[in-house]
Amino acid sequence: MKFYNSIGPNPRVVKMFMKEKGIEIPFEEVDLMKGDNRKEPYLSKNPSGQTPALELDNGSVLAEITAICEYLDEKYPGKSLIGTSAEERAETRMWTRRVDLNICEPLTTGFRFAEGLPLFKDRMVCRPEAAEGLKAIAQDKITWIDKLLAGKEFLAGNRMTLADILLFVFLDFGASVGQPLNSANANVVAWFERMKARPSAAASA
Repeated sequence: MKFYNSIGPNPRVVKMFMKEKGIEIPFEEVDLMKGDNRKEPYLSKNPSGQTPALELDNGSVLAEITAICEYLDEKYPGKSLIGTSAEERAETRMWTRRVDLNICEPLTTGFRFAEGLPLFKDRMVCRPEAAEGLKAIAQDKITWIDKLLAGKEFLAGNRMTLADILLFVFLDFGASVGQPLNSANANVVAWFERMKARPSAAASA
């Protein structure tokens, strides 16, 4: 297998996931700053022009971080970060979708339409007027998550899952691009520090 890596939060999610699982896969770097992800030969691997991507031994390519992580979780035995029962897997997927749609998407799009506009304006449709609203949506949902984390170690209770990795990486990214954590969200702040202390957090950065 080969992992197509780059800067940015999406590849980092998979790298942190792999570190937690103890998985080692050869990397090939894709230079996003030069736009190599938007031209050949990378587009033949992943027509969406996004990173990361995982090329399998049979030559097929997986994109989308949740699909890649779920594949790796099934492919490599040991500690599961998705779940070992139908109930656990459903709970992980529920939290992953909540985090992805409600926080990661508006947070990242808000960045692209504002601080990231010089880089993205010629690569995709950008609406700068929507940036502040998108950022506000992400912050509102972080506050919603804060209430749901009360009394819990992780989003799914005592299980650290893909959903936690996804949320941590994007909140860490947000803090680096002008969307810091609100200190009033004490449960999220404490959870973030627990995640940050994990060896996989530093190793995947």
